[in-house]
Amino acid sequence: MPIVSLLRERRFLVMLALGFAAGVPLPLTGFVLRQWFSESGISLAAIGFTALIGLSYSLKFLWSPVIDHAAPPMFRRLGRRRGWLASIQPPLILAILALGLTDPARSAALTAGVAVLVAFLSASQDIVVDAYRIEILEEEQQGYGFACYVWGYRFALLAASGGGLALVGTIGWSGAFAYCAALVAIGFVAVLFAPEPAAAAPAEPMGWARRVRTAVIDPFADFMKRRYWLAILLFVGLFKLGEALAGIMTAPFYREIGFSRGEVAAVGSVFGLFMTLGGVLAGGWFVSRIGTGRALVITGLAQMLSNLMYVALYSTGRDMGMLYAQVGVENFTDGLADAAFVTYLTALTNRAFSATQYALLSSLAAVPLRFLGGWSGQLAEWLGWRSFFLLTTAAALPALCIMLWLLKRLPPPPRVPAEQLVPVPET
Repeated sequence: MPIVSLLRERRFLVMLALGFAAGVPLPLTGFVLRQWFSESGISLAAIGFTALIGLSYSLKFLWSPVIDHAAPPMFRRLGRRRGWLASIQPPLILAILALGLTDPARSAALTAGVAVLVAFLSASQDIVVDAYRIEILEEEQQGYGFACYVWGYRFALLAASGGGLALVGTIGWSGAFAYCAALVAIGFVAVLFAPEPAAAAPAEPMGWARRVRTAVIDPFADFMKRRYWLAILLFVGLFKLGEALAGIMTAPFYREIGFSRGEVAAVGSVFGLFMTLGGVLAGGWFVSRIGTGRALVITGLAQMLSNLMYVALYSTGRDMGMLYAQVGVENFTDGLADAAFVTYLTALTNRAFSATQYALLSSLAAVPLRFLGGWSGQLAEWLGWRSFFLLTTAAALPALCIMLWLLKRLPPPPRVPAEQLVPVPET
């Protein structure tokens, strides 16, 4: 579909705006928050435990049946999906404003508590946006709709992370968070002008027990019937462990070396974003050329070895050229690995439960990752930066070993058309 046609279709523009609104809160409870904590003199151990703030993104399947089936608390005249979005977004905007009014130097616990609320509301917004996208678009439009969502999401990460950090020096932290809250309002405006999906045909009435069984238990029960299901779960849960341990500590690491907030925003957010997108596109081409299995092995190794660039940066100290090299290599290889990883997971799901299984498995896989990532600050304090990043490199080895074992016994389809590979935003 030509780009001009995409821009003329209101539903695609709505998905672009909703993707933007969904992407803004993520760095505010992640990288931006850790940068703020680092500048406030918070210990590395405490900064590491900010990884737990994002548990809402991993556990959102627990309350998704409520949002999926219950009537919205406000704005019911907008319909079920738009009513829920319009009910969630104003509290999310207020929560982001409140987060900027806290002071982590005086009460880090209060700041973290408000950040948990922001993450919960953001995850709830994601639930509705995903349901809206599925219902408002025809099957043949889903690929383009999801692409619009992803690009809006990615540019929101740039606006909130790079843009927000760049504004702190001018308008302060509270002003930067107010700016990000205003960005979420773009999604609220889009909701007001968006079409409501056609109401589904009345279904057989279901009690909450049956709804939970249908939404959660049945997809897992089906997945557990396949061979080596436990090994698959271990692989999914460990594949991003090394990257997660390193990523949580990047903000205090860059600050300790001597890079300014503006330099981190320009290189880590702006340059890093485009390297990630380039990596995803290259990864899609790579998978289509050599097959998912071989691509998964090669890109997984590249992702693991990219953590050694942190060691190289630590050895050179404050060197802008090396910072660009480290950020570029890390983000590009992460994008490469994501393309192969998502393709492999998609091939494993049962078509009867494809969306539900993928959502549940990917969400649950991030739970141990966030819990283990919470200890990254204590590990960095105990080991020192060089040994810590060497450990994050080695942390990827168990997943690679499980992956090789699985690929030998459950080989994926050899080739996937490149046009089916779409970059997936990380939560």
